[in-house]
Amino acid sequence: MSRDKASTMDGDLQKVFGKPVPELYEAAAGHDASPAFARALELRSFLALTEEQVARVRDRVYADMDPDRDMSELSADRLRFDAQWLDAALEARDGYRAALGELLRTMPPPEQQARPVRTAPLSATATLPPSAAPAPPRAGAARARRP
Repeated sequence: MSRDKASTMDGDLQKVFGKPVPELYEAAAGHDASPAFARALELRSFLALTEEQVARVRDRVYADMDPDRDMSELSADRLRFDAQWLDAALEARDGYRAALGELLRTMPPPEQQARPVRTAPLSATATLPPSAAPAPPRAGAARARRP
């Protein structure tokens, strides 16, 4: 995902987890990473991508509105479309920021996060004592229907 692109919440992630973002991605690839930690980095990747989209639309609008640009090149339809695109990208950005912020507020500190415990598979080793009375010859057999 967008590991190399910065996001506006990278500082919050670094403050919560105590490591730079690239190191957090390395830690998330490990076997003992918690689901909440992996989810936080996934949201961060979505946020970085969305913020890049916001910046692209903003830069395109600025370029279209450059005072040195020929006015005959202006297009109200194109600007309207860019405004809609920008609105959608900003809404997505706000949603990702809110979700990531909530996750960071509610998850336990890294030192208190439970680590998965690996256990050996359980197996039954008990033996049953022989039955005192033998089972009837038709035990467990289906009954025949009577006419």
